[in-house]
Amino acid sequence: MSIFGPADILLPKNTDFSKWSVVACDQYTSEPEYWEKAAAEAEGAPSSLNIIFPEAYLENKDSVERIKKINETMQSYIDGGIFEEYGNSMVYVERRQSDGRTRRGIVGAVDLECYDFSAGSQSPIRATEGTILSRIPPRQRVRENAPLELPHIIMLADDRERRIAESVEARKDELKLLYDFDLMLGGGHVTGRLLDEKAVNDVLTGIEALADDDEYNAKYGVSGGGKLVLAVGDGNHSLATAKTCWEELKKTLTPEQRKTHPARYALAELMNLHDGALEFEAIHRVVFGTEPEAMIEAMKEYYPQITEEDNGGQCVGVVYGDTEKTFYIKDAPSVIAAGTVQRFIDDYIGRNGGTVDYIHGGDVTRSLAAEPGRIGFILGSMGKDQLFETVIKDGALPRKTFSMGEAADKRYYLEARKIR
Repeated sequence: MSIFGPADILLPKNTDFSKWSVVACDQYTSEPEYWEKAAAEAEGAPSSLNIIFPEAYLENKDSVERIKKINETMQSYIDGGIFEEYGNSMVYVERRQSDGRTRRGIVGAVDLECYDFSAGSQSPIRATEGTILSRIPPRQRVRENAPLELPHIIMLADDRERRIAESVEARKDELKLLYDFDLMLGGGHVTGRLLDEKAVNDVLTGIEALADDDEYNAKYGVSGGGKLVLAVGDGNHSLATAKTCWEELKKTLTPEQRKTHPARYALAELMNLHDGALEFEAIHRVVFGTEPEAMIEAMKEYYPQITEEDNGGQCVGVVYGDTEKTFYIKDAPSVIAAGTVQRFIDDYIGRNGGTVDYIHGGDVTRSLAAEPGRIGFILGSMGKDQLFETVIKDGALPRKTFSMGEAADKRYYLEARKIR
């Protein structure tokens, strides 16, 4: 198998897909009411909501019982025959977003032996943002005994020649339709088609071309070292968790078992970085349990060069209550504002307490920060075209630097795969 290839993909049969499919578990983490609405939508039907762990509830005291129930429900879905398996397959996905634009992707499996999320990694699959190691153990507890996985991971290819997803798009009407429906709660529309042998070969050939020596060196102006072929766009900690679980499991396996064990792979969707519908959105911050004006004064002490007049530095919006201000930080320590602000927040919380959440959407940030004891930091988005070159030359970006679209446009759970 290549670093990304076919998998034994499961899809529910005779099921209402609009109830089955729910948004990625790491969205709406400060809005449990969203997940209550999703539960109401899916009530009484088989649903991926019953076999994922929304991170809005990750810190609840019932996590052990919830994980046990998730695993039991997964097994009951398998035993109850709700799935149809498409062996050694890939799926072409078109997702019409809430803004009306359509993005394209290929669902297949990542070889975790080709992925390393550690700092300074030279593996062909890498994280684009810093991995927060403390976020892995709670997610590991969800995955380690689960019989199934469902992906919200999105991988990116710097496919400027459009040889992967676009090669399939050109022949999509020749492919078997697997699903075609509206996603719940304003998630847009999604269509999936089963790749035939030619389409699979075209995808694999396109991925191989990304690692061609001459092409790679011309594209990035580098030679030597490991080639970055695929980068993690969404679901960084989900993929890091899959890798961690695999590293633990493979200690118990023989060399022959390691070659084919299903947990060696992780299901994901592969997109072209240059898809016209793909935009990088900023991820904002909201700090809870703090005194906003005291935190602003502390930020001025932490960065003495900060001003409310445009000094040509990094721009940071600050909101609390009905107040909104803009600050500029010249000679910032990080190449992007997300890293600069995160340094201050980590230091401040470490000394004064409080918690931070990472929010998609400026309006949501403003709404959350309007409550007493909260302050929001609104950041600008980064351009996507330099992502690969930056990661190749400088390493992973600061954590929570960018998001691929708004929360409602994140990947919804659809396909599944056995990992035990």
